[in-house]
Amino acid sequence: QVQLVESGGGLVQTGGSLRLSCAASRRTLSNYVIGWFRQAPGKEREFVAAIKWSGGSTYYADSVKGRFTISRDNAKNTVYLQITSLKPEDTAVYYCGTTVYREYGMVVITSSYDLWGQGTQVTVYS
Repeated sequence: QVQLVESGGGLVQTGGSLRLSCAASRRTLSNYVIGWFRQAPGKEREFVAAIKWSGGSTYYADSVKGRFTISRDNAKNTVYLQITSLKPEDTAVYYCGTTVYREYGMVVITSSYDLWGQGTQVTVYS
């Protein structure tokens, strides 16, 4: 079974940038999608961005468009989330998940994903 490992989180000042990584333990099938979600204390896990392994189609939550960029490196079995202009409200544990892509609407739904990494903490201070 594929395992996902996130990295790249940290403590960053407002306005700073981070690049998060989600490394898959082995090659992911082309019909899979990788999604990034985040969960702040006391809140539900929310969709941030997703990318299809095949074709590289990307999806973003409206709240992060223009500041977050998702990309993939097939040779490294890794998906990245570049975050710029960080705000205190971006503080959360960031998780990547994977599942088989079925239709557009499913990529934004937490329960659509059946495999998750352990998460990486992002803390933004002002």
